[in-house]
Amino acid sequence: MEGLRLERRDAAGLSEIRQQLLDVYADIYKDQLGEDFHSVERFDERLGWNAEVPGFAAVVGYLDGTPIGYAYGCTLQEMTRWWNGLQTPVPDEATRETGSRTFALSELMVVEKVRGTGTARQIHDALLSGRPEERVTLLVERDHPKVRALYESWSYEWFGELLPFPDAPLYDALVLRLRAG
Repeated sequence: MEGLRLERRDAAGLSEIRQQLLDVYADIYKDQLGEDFHSVERFDERLGWNAEVPGFAAVVGYLDGTPIGYAYGCTLQEMTRWWNGLQTPVPDEATRETGSRTFALSELMVVEKVRGTGTARQIHDALLSGRPEERVTLLVERDHPKVRALYESWSYEWFGELLPFPDAPLYDALVLRLRAG
């Protein structure tokens, strides 16, 4: 998208843009903010957890100085709880984490006015550019098959069903191989 500026942040640089991220989230999820799981407070909590994990990175997209979307995630550590709610049987090796094997893409969102322009893909690719991990995982709410199809068009593959928190919706876990492991 013309005029799109992408800005990379690590955990140390998150505090100065945190409110911008919360504002974009509140705009995108305005119809679901009354649900505990989708509240701004719970989102902020999850953002904080991610920022505390090694390998945290974020990319924010700006158009005319206004944030219009972002992506962030972190490297899954050996004792991660990421896979704890996996509902689909998989071999133990599939969920073994080393602290360097998997990057968890926790959020990728863009405001409505830039959807369908390729902005989400640009932010996604900028976040993953140069990542040292062998794969990326993300979760898509089961109620959003178009979003899942978009990720699959970017070469993500279905991994299983996952319930990350007792009050969360059911998600599809997807995996994208970055390099041979």
